[in-house]
Amino acid sequence: MDFTRTNWVLIALLWLAGLGAAAQFGKVAVTFQDLQRFYATDSVTIGLLVSVVGFVGVIFGASAGLIVTRFGNRKVILTALAMGAAVSFAQAMLPPLLIMFVLRIIEGFSHLALVVAAPVLISQVAMPKHQNFVMILWSTFFGVSFALLAWIGPILVSKFGLQSLFLAHGSWFLGIGIFLLFSLKKEAMPVRTPLFKGLISRHIDLYRSPFTSAPGLGFAFYTMTYVAVLTILPGLVDPIWRVFVAAAMPLVSIAVSLTFGVWVLRYITAVQAVMLGFAGSIISALFFGIFMGLGLAEVFCAVALAGFLGLIQGASFACIPALNPEPNDRAKAAGVLAQMGNVGTSSGTPILAYLAVQYGGLGAMWFVVILSVCGILMHAWLAGRRRRASTQRVE
Repeated sequence: MDFTRTNWVLIALLWLAGLGAAAQFGKVAVTFQDLQRFYATDSVTIGLLVSVVGFVGVIFGASAGLIVTRFGNRKVILTALAMGAAVSFAQAMLPPLLIMFVLRIIEGFSHLALVVAAPVLISQVAMPKHQNFVMILWSTFFGVSFALLAWIGPILVSKFGLQSLFLAHGSWFLGIGIFLLFSLKKEAMPVRTPLFKGLISRHIDLYRSPFTSAPGLGFAFYTMTYVAVLTILPGLVDPIWRVFVAAAMPLVSIAVSLTFGVWVLRYITAVQAVMLGFAGSIISALFFGIFMGLGLAEVFCAVALAGFLGLIQGASFACIPALNPEPNDRAKAAGVLAQMGNVGTSSGTPILAYLAVQYGGLGAMWFVVILSVCGILMHAWLAGRRRRASTQRVE
């Protein structure tokens, strides 16, 4: 697709599709206790029901980028929306638990396809001067969706029953899909490369490239930190402030992405912004450890940490088009980011939960510091590799 101006309507529709993709996690998370009572099972089982969608991304994340380059954004997005709607309507029947798990696995493929194809298309339909903003806007889809579900979900369930949330989610996907069916232009036929031939070698190439791998490899350290911190850190502050911290952290993260994140990218590169976010996270975590147990001071540090993590979030997505000018490379980079994001999301929370039990706030402090240092070192190393690659091309 070749656009001479930013297509804001299409960007809005794709972002709304992203809200639905995030809701594939959120609709089960906000009905956690209701589902536990309905299925008469333990919290671990329902926890797996929440996270099994992400397991698909852990295994097939990078492959999704290759699939997008094979079939094109339009086909992948419309298929994912149709699949997501069908699965949600089936889930609304509240089938036996085993079938619900199967449906959640299928839903994982729909989710993965959307979070890989949609940001690539968003970057294509935005003019260069708007690309940083639209990629940061896309990066907020998870936080905004969870905030809306936390507000609307319990109301729907209390008034219309557990099925209503799944029906509403399926209807959302169906509606967005119809709009996109008429809004997305047919793409030129992509290059028909064999889908499975050389799949392993192509995966290796994705991660060997300092261009396609950089957004995702840095993002892994962010997701390990972000989800774990939002889950565990509120429980480590003064009980008086726990509810405030739990509500403020995701909101501040989103606000910083859309304000300071957009502003700072006028003056520094997306990679530098990610590294700045990690540096700020280190400082915030160290001061959280110093001021632990001191009320407002530790609350301020926790919220500041969320703000710096928000900067990393938006800038990481901005790295995709910044480092990969070609659409196919962007799809591959988005696939790596999706895979690494799911790896981080799945692994960070249990690690921090253990450290918090063993060492309290100091365990959380060192958890954030170590992962943030690793994030900076990863990006510094990959930046060096890109400089050497560029020098070799010139020579």
